[in-house]
Amino acid sequence: MDYVIARRRMVERELQGRGIRDERVLEAMRQIPRHLFVEEALQGRAYGDSPLPIGEKQTISQPYIVALMTAALELKGHERILEIGTGSGYQAAVLARIVSRVFTIERFPSLARRARRILDQIGCTNVNIKVTDGTLGWEEAAPFDGIIVTAGAPSIPSKYVEQLCVGAHLVIPIGPQDSQVLMRITRTSQNECRQERLADCRFVPLVGRFGWTQGG
Repeated sequence: MDYVIARRRMVERELQGRGIRDERVLEAMRQIPRHLFVEEALQGRAYGDSPLPIGEKQTISQPYIVALMTAALELKGHERILEIGTGSGYQAAVLARIVSRVFTIERFPSLARRARRILDQIGCTNVNIKVTDGTLGWEEAAPFDGIIVTAGAPSIPSKYVEQLCVGAHLVIPIGPQDSQVLMRITRTSQNECRQERLADCRFVPLVGRFGWTQGG
């Protein structure tokens, strides 16, 4: 299978064809080899627009959602971004092709180790990974020029807003475990935020102190 051609088709059909216009995002997703972030048996499906299992009952998000969430951050290229939910590492890799530094948190050590290996393999050296409770954010590296959350939360953890620069965006799925709304939260001042609804979605649950409990 020619993965380069498959990536280009994915970008044309699933991203540009559905309204993604941010050229930084499109080019990053033309470059990043999504097939390396899934098991070998699933690599032939890597450029379809669907989530795929990655172990630990987690998934790699469908390409359109990755593009939509990344574009919603309105990146210019100089930013320091926090990602909650490293998973396969694919979203971090897309971000790493655009911004100066990515800080990403994963609660499963096995996924963090695998993501680190693949990110190193493809030259994404500007990604820091930490294994901890993602609902706490990454206080020692804050503030961030954007935060992206790849798991569904029952409400917006206050730590994220506190660690967000004024003028920057938080993109996060909010709602019950079986269905969420993808929201963009913009910190308009030290004490105020603006909320926008982007799309209906369904993510794995955000587990932690300020998210869902382990048992749901």
